[in-house]
Amino acid sequence: MSFTLVQQAPARLNRSELAVPGSNYEFMEKAAKSEADVVFLDLEDAVAPDDKVQARKNIVKALNEIDFGKKTLSVRINGLDTHYMYRDVIDVIEQGGERLDLIMIPKVGTPADVYAVDMLITQAEDAVGRKKKIGLELIIETALGMANINEIARSSKRLESLHFGVADYAASTRARTTVIGGPNRMYGVLTDKEGDAARDFHWGDMWHYAIARIVVAARANGLRPCDGPFGDFKDPEGFKAQAYRAAVLGCEGKWAIHPSQIALANEVYSPSEAEVTKAKRILEAMAQAQKEGKGAVALDGRLIDIASIRQAEVLVAKARQIAGA
Repeated sequence: MSFTLVQQAPARLNRSELAVPGSNYEFMEKAAKSEADVVFLDLEDAVAPDDKVQARKNIVKALNEIDFGKKTLSVRINGLDTHYMYRDVIDVIEQGGERLDLIMIPKVGTPADVYAVDMLITQAEDAVGRKKKIGLELIIETALGMANINEIARSSKRLESLHFGVADYAASTRARTTVIGGPNRMYGVLTDKEGDAARDFHWGDMWHYAIARIVVAARANGLRPCDGPFGDFKDPEGFKAQAYRAAVLGCEGKWAIHPSQIALANEVYSPSEAEVTKAKRILEAMAQAQKEGKGAVALDGRLIDIASIRQAEVLVAKARQIAGA
């Protein structure tokens, strides 16, 4: 192991992250009763310009009056290139009490973007004597943000998670797609010619690079990597397929832009009973091997070693975290 020890962000369940427009107070009340691990109240894309001020007031009211239970609660502010952003930060902190856990920054392009919001948060917290420190969620959704992702991921001690904003990222990179997440039938490979035999076309995942890069940057800095939205909320199997591919790469959760996607995300990002049982067996087998002075041992016909312990411990810890939620 490296001598450099990575400090981990606070351990929070982040399997499902429900997006709720700040312009609809009723939706916020419903979100509080949902099974989502994280709820983010949105002041940005889900709110029309004419509704921004009222949405901010709604969110302040929700922070003070709605019981969100044990949920992690976040607010997505408007971008740094708008005149709404500073008032989003100031009003939510100065008027919203202590309930808020996180602030989500959209379209982060450089470390300086994070520094600017961090500075505002710090001043507002100090001004009101806030006891609980607010964390930061960052959305990587531009080519600039992806190019600077490693520096962004270590830009503030408030950072907790990195999220993939697939729609704006597609627009920023001028990708030939108009859907929000999901595959594209044009992105694939055609097998070589073999005489007159039919050639197969294999679909690929056009977002693999972006998700993998976010995962590496997040994990290297102790943050939670999270996959973003899947636009077709009437396609549960499509949602699960995209969620599974992100989970396999190392993401901890996925956004839900519709309440129907919450249970799907929770299912995908929760280890199964079989997985947890196997992980516990690995830990037991390795504990016995260490008593016998062995560094590795076979289990079910497969070699397991010290690295296997780390993988198993992650699964068991996640199961315990979910059970205690």
